[in-house]
Order: sequence, then structure tokens, then C-alpha cells
Amino acid sequence: VLSGRGFAFRRKQKIERQYRKLLKKRRQVHSQQDDQFTDTYPEHLKHLYLAEEEKLKKRRRTPDDSVSPEEKLNKAADGIYGYVCLMVLSVSRTCTFPPRSVGTQEKSKNKTSNQKAKEDYEKIKAEHARKKEEAEKRKQQREEAQRLYKKKKMEAFKILSKKTKKGQPNLNLQVEFLLQKIQQNT
Repeated sequence: VLSGRGFAFRRKQKIERQYRKLLKKRRQVHSQQDDQFTDTYPEHLKHLYLAEEEKLKKRRRTPDDSVSPEEKLNKAADGIYGYVCLMVLSVSRTCTFPPRSVGTQEKSKNKTSNQKAKEDYEKIKAEHARKKEEAEKRKQQREEAQRLYKKKKMEAFKILSKKTKKGQPNLNLQVEFLLQKIQQNT
């Protein structure tokens, strides 16, 4: 690559190509609008079509038509320059290079990579601690629920497994237990 023919030169060429395309499209649109009135009109309605054409042409004219041709050229050049500047800005926004800081004030505001790394580390550490606390709470809740479940099961087992003196199951206690269960559900 020759000097001055790097990525910036290619980017400039691309912008110029896009601008030429835009100019070409605009010329085509204007030519289509001008061709609109070149049709052959019926003789008895021709005066109406021509009057409409004049109205549209007057609407298309802007107040800048009274300006001298030299001033028009300058304005057109400014417009082109503005358009090219906009294109450069849009390309530079998509560019991945970070903007350079010029002043010393901006440098003092920017953090060093070490400070950024420390902040990231602290954020990650805080996130891990938060997740660990949440996991611990969930674990405690689960253990408490299991303990209550086992306690109820044990009480029910004691009631249902009681026997009479002869070793028969105590049906009175079992019926009472079922009655309590039904009453709790309703």
C-alpha cells in the first residue's frame, strides 16, 4: 500500500461513490418529473394541462431562484460539502476506533485499565456474594419445609400405628385423624 492509500483513502472513495449514486438518483427523479408533461394532450383539454404544469413548476421553485447563479453555486458547494461531512460522520460513527482525547481534563476523567479491572472485579465479587446469599436463603427455606413435613408425617404415623392391648390397630384414633384432616381441608 502506497502512503496515503490506506483505509482512510478507501473510505473516502466509498463516500464519493455513494454521493455520485445519490446525485444520479436525484437526476433520474427530476427527469421523470419533467417527462410527466411531455405527453400529447387532447386538443380541447390542452390549455388545462399546460396551466397545471405551470402551477407545479411554480411550486417546485423555491425562493432561492431569485439568487444569482454564483451564489447558487456556492450554496450547492456548501450542500455537497455538508453532505460529504455527514457521510464522513456516519462512517466514523460505525468505525470501531475510540475517539482520541485532546485535553488533559478528559484524560483525568478517563479511568486507567487497572481501575476499570478493579471495578469489574468488585462488581463480579458483589454479584457472586449476592447469588450466594440467595442460594443460602433458598436452602434454609427448603430445609425448614422438609422439617415441618417430616414432623407432620411422624405425628400421623404415631396416631395411625397405635395398637390396642391385643395388638389390633386402633380404628377410633384412625377415624379421628381422618376427620381432622377433612376439617382442615374444608
